[in-house]
Amino acid sequence: MERQLPKNVRQIGNVSDSPKIYVEDYVDTFFAQLCEKCEKAGKGPMGAFLVGDIQPGTDEEYVYIYGAIQMHDLKMSGNEYVIDENTWKRAYEDCKQYFEDGEMLGWFVAHPGVPLIPEASTVKLHKKSFPKKNTVFIMKDPVEKDEVYYVHKMNDLMEIGGHYTYYEKNPCMQNYMISSRKKNGVFPTETVEDRAAKDFRNMVRKRGERQKGRKTGSLMYVASACLVLVLIVMGVSMVNSFDRMKSVQNTLDTLAGTTDTVETQETSGAVTAVTEEQVGDGQAGDEGQDSSDRGTDTAGAKDAGDTTAAGENSSDQDTVLSAGNSDGSGTAGDAETGTSGGQALAVTEGNGSDGVYIVEEGDTLAIISRKMYGDVTHVDAICRMNGITDGNLIYVGQKLLLP
Repeated sequence: MERQLPKNVRQIGNVSDSPKIYVEDYVDTFFAQLCEKCEKAGKGPMGAFLVGDIQPGTDEEYVYIYGAIQMHDLKMSGNEYVIDENTWKRAYEDCKQYFEDGEMLGWFVAHPGVPLIPEASTVKLHKKSFPKKNTVFIMKDPVEKDEVYYVHKMNDLMEIGGHYTYYEKNPCMQNYMISSRKKNGVFPTETVEDRAAKDFRNMVRKRGERQKGRKTGSLMYVASACLVLVLIVMGVSMVNSFDRMKSVQNTLDTLAGTTDTVETQETSGAVTAVTEEQVGDGQAGDEGQDSSDRGTDTAGAKDAGDTTAAGENSSDQDTVLSAGNSDGSGTAGDAETGTSGGQALAVTEGNGSDGVYIVEEGDTLAIISRKMYGDVTHVDAICRMNGITDGNLIYVGQKLLLP
């Protein structure tokens, strides 16, 4: 089965040589475990068979190592490595059990204190055990952690400057590592170091975090836009409510102003306040004008006034006839001394006693008529006497001739 080049890889050393070697991260982890065991044991080498496949390429071949099976017993005969039949048998059984489609295409040796250069006997053993081209031999110092890769080509073991470590799901190697740890007395609950899975999970987690960050940013943008929209709507509602409240307040102020405002009447020289009582007097004045023909004429009223004045004692001049109360609201019937026709003339030594009345603040023609004559029937006569065409246009300080 043709294999695709791994995407998640890490380059180690110079990979310009041929063939290209790819070692799965679980296998690299297994090599590290063997070196740790070898260092703790402090004697003899430890070895493993390499399991994988070789894929042809356009210009070169690709070697994929995705499994490793520990040698049951790697012996030494002098300076030569010896792999007996029992070790091969157990290796084939493990390969069939855990790597059904795998092929043993090389071997690995961890040997402390030995130069990482294969002896002639080692080259001979490799050519005998793995005669196929581009098979791999790996030597590693468990103390110094140095390692060298060799490839069988040109009828020799040629050093390769570098290789790739790649990461992918590898359940076969994972199951083998768990099984071998159980056989060596490790508790079943102990977890196997899984750098590939960790790296893969870290990569997925980082990618998920980036996607989550983008989603969070989008959600924050949408939430911010909604918040701004809500604030705008609330602002418009508050402005509209403020305008309505202001309109209601203006209406209330207008109503309050209408209730509290006192109607004023403009005269030719000053503004004279008109009260309800004065309005009533004005209406009476109008009625007095309409009924002026029923009253006595100017001359008759004047004669009557003269007669009244003559009929009084000089000692009673301080209590002359009054047309009403001091505020001018009385009627002719309230006078202490009556006159013919029910009318009385208020003759005082004050304003108007000399026949000339000076308009005071708050005066109207009806009020003046009532002050001077006891009723409002003389408004028309006052107007004719002073040439007034509009009875409302009088001003404070104006001199009026009394008929």
